[in-house]
Amino acid sequence: MAKAIHSMIRVLDDARSVEFYNRAFGLKVAQRFDFETFTLVYMSNGECEFEVELTINKGRTEPYTLGDGYGHLAVSVSDLDAEHARMTEAGLNPNKIVEFNRDGGLLARFFFVTDPDGYKIEVLQRGGRYK
Repeated sequence: MAKAIHSMIRVLDDARSVEFYNRAFGLKVAQRFDFETFTLVYMSNGECEFEVELTINKGRTEPYTLGDGYGHLAVSVSDLDAEHARMTEAGLNPNKIVEFNRDGGLLARFFFVTDPDGYKIEVLQRGGRYK
């Protein structure tokens, strides 16, 4: 059976992105591989084995066009309200908390935050299908 291990995004400034993912989600650099034309930075935390892979193409100065195909990355947290408040205090400008209801019950509580390169990250209250 396949196992999800990482999601890759292209970023312009690795230091800025590493700081964002550390401040927003507590991710730390697990490994860094420097090549002639690009650098790979794998970030993770103790919650799970899944990693975010930052790819930095050397010499690139133009922001990446995210297009209309990219959706979002999602993480779950045990206390959505506390995480929203913490990110707000940290100046990360999270969007407002939203509740989705379905069939008379709460399906999900979440908010989105945007990284320095424009990628959207959904932060969900842990529970139900969002473990």
